[in-house]
Amino acid sequence: MSETILVTGGCGYIGSHVVRQLSEAGRTVVVYDNLSTGFRTALIHGEVLVEGDLAERDKLDELFATHRFTTVLHFAAAIIAPESVSLPLKYYGNNTRNTLGLLEACVKHGVKRFIFSSTAAVYGMPEGGVAAEESVQAPINPYGTSKLMSEWMLRDVSTAHGMQYVALRYFNVAGADPQARIGQRTPEATHLIKVACQAALGMRSSISVYGTDYPTPDGTGIRDYIHIEDLAAAHLYALEYLEKGGAPTAMNVGYGRGSSVREVLAVVKKISGIDFTVFEEDRRPGDPASLIAAASKIRQLTGWHPRYDDLETIVADAWRWESRLAANEVV
Repeated sequence: MSETILVTGGCGYIGSHVVRQLSEAGRTVVVYDNLSTGFRTALIHGEVLVEGDLAERDKLDELFATHRFTTVLHFAAAIIAPESVSLPLKYYGNNTRNTLGLLEACVKHGVKRFIFSSTAAVYGMPEGGVAAEESVQAPINPYGTSKLMSEWMLRDVSTAHGMQYVALRYFNVAGADPQARIGQRTPEATHLIKVACQAALGMRSSISVYGTDYPTPDGTGIRDYIHIEDLAAAHLYALEYLEKGGAPTAMNVGYGRGSSVREVLAVVKKISGIDFTVFEEDRRPGDPASLIAAASKIRQLTGWHPRYDDLETIVADAWRWESRLAANEVV
């Protein structure tokens, strides 16, 4: 009998791509999701969905007792950094407290492996704009802090109870399934590539660039954009790493190179063939000029290697997906 993997938040943008890849790799998956930002139809291979919230401790305990999971992949979280500044308790509740409850269930039911959806926001504004795993972790918003606190809990649970884990620190996730079956569906999403595609499709009247006077080649902020397919694959590599006895650790997931806001917008205009309106605004507080991953660790430890490391590919897949959404071709 094959082991069953629990995926929390598996109906969301990132979680659904990981669930799809796990299923395609022959893994047995149970998804636990409250559907607050996720979609049932994002589970395209008939995976088992249990609708519930991580705050429902009794329901969670029953789920673990029924399925006897050996591995948990944890994606369920609130993820909008600016919102976390105005609603900090929402983030400490949804992210940190609910992760605590999930870890209690894992310890009680003997879970062996845990893969955590973390973020580059744990670094805050790293010196030189490049973050390595050993860089100072100094988040500048409650979102990053809530994730870092969860990493600390994982570290201590691992030490006390022997549960092995990998915390994957994501950089700027973008794109969609190359076959346009699933993708980013949150209507109010703030991801640059999604917003730009929406502007090209006429779903937004314009797009704003926040900050054009940064100390970068074209004055706009630089970010490490990673294709959702490569990010999702990193979780399967991390799982295999743990199954082979890999030590608990945190790993950056990025390409190690950046693209500026102007470069991204130029590619969206090229792919879409539409010259949408762009306004230049003042910088936003807390936005670093550059944020790029030092990402050699995950390659060395797991053998992960990107397959979609190309900005035009990322944008083309996002554009294909956003065009389907705009045409109401997605249920």
